[in-house]
Amino acid sequence: MAVYFFYGEEDFNIEKEVEKLKKSLDKNFLEMSFKTYNNPKFVDLIAILRTQPMMFGKMLIIINCLDYFSKTFEDKEIKQIAEALENNNDNLDIVFVAELPRGEGKKLDSRKKFFKTLSKYNAREFPTIPTYKVADLEDWIKKQGKSKDIKFEPDALTAIISQIGNNLRQIDAELDKLKLFAYPKDLITAQMVKEICISNEDLFAFSDFLMENQKDKALLEYRRLLDKKYPLEILATLQTMLRRWIILKAKAQECTSFELAKLTGMHEYVVKLNLQKLKKTNLKDLVKLKQNLTEAEYKIKSGQAFDVEEEVENALFK
Repeated sequence: MAVYFFYGEEDFNIEKEVEKLKKSLDKNFLEMSFKTYNNPKFVDLIAILRTQPMMFGKMLIIINCLDYFSKTFEDKEIKQIAEALENNNDNLDIVFVAELPRGEGKKLDSRKKFFKTLSKYNAREFPTIPTYKVADLEDWIKKQGKSKDIKFEPDALTAIISQIGNNLRQIDAELDKLKLFAYPKDLITAQMVKEICISNEDLFAFSDFLMENQKDKALLEYRRLLDKKYPLEILATLQTMLRRWIILKAKAQECTSFELAKLTGMHEYVVKLNLQKLKKTNLKDLVKLKQNLTEAEYKIKSGQAFDVEEEVENALFK
């Protein structure tokens, strides 16, 4: 039996740790031996913690528990949780996961009894890697590259960080594309990165036209981006950028550029450049665009969209 507590903003790294634990399960019984629950009610939570694995051997349970940190458990409830964790089955692994919204600078309240209870069991925080910690990002990229059997020229690492930033999920997806592009060789160059990977500059040019209501130019730029990426990838990247821009616009008057860099995970110099570009942009327009894109993403992922490219276009230009 093992209990784990994974929390933080970097959901991609959390997912990787969960995948490592899943590898210990019998693949033939994965549907029965791997379960995920989202903030179950207290009574259900206790029942889950007391689960008895069946004949198929080891079992892994994931409990997404972020909502628990916005409430207060009674002392008797905390006691029951602690007892259930201490006495759960030897063949049952439990992972509590609290994924925080990326780029909002939020933290779990470590004073809560629930946090203190979980902290006794393999607790590990997964923060985002700030873009200014270049060496840390490079180390992460090298490790991912090693797992994919690819190598990098030094300038390629710089280009990846410069063009993509610190979104590890997006970097990982781009590494897969770069591997295919480099085949049969295994060395990634800076030129390959420039040709294959969509850059923040590309998106900024696109968004500049969009915010200036130059819809004809914005549409051309969007279709140019489609040569490098699937619409959902463009949408996801733009969502990340929009979230950062909204924070910059909303907090610009009350925070320093250094504080804004910490909130957004961007380099302080990049923060200053973005603030300059966003001067004429209305905060309400940014929020509305983000809402439109969120609706489009939901329709696409739920199968309600008949044409993915058209759905994203409608969200961008309506």
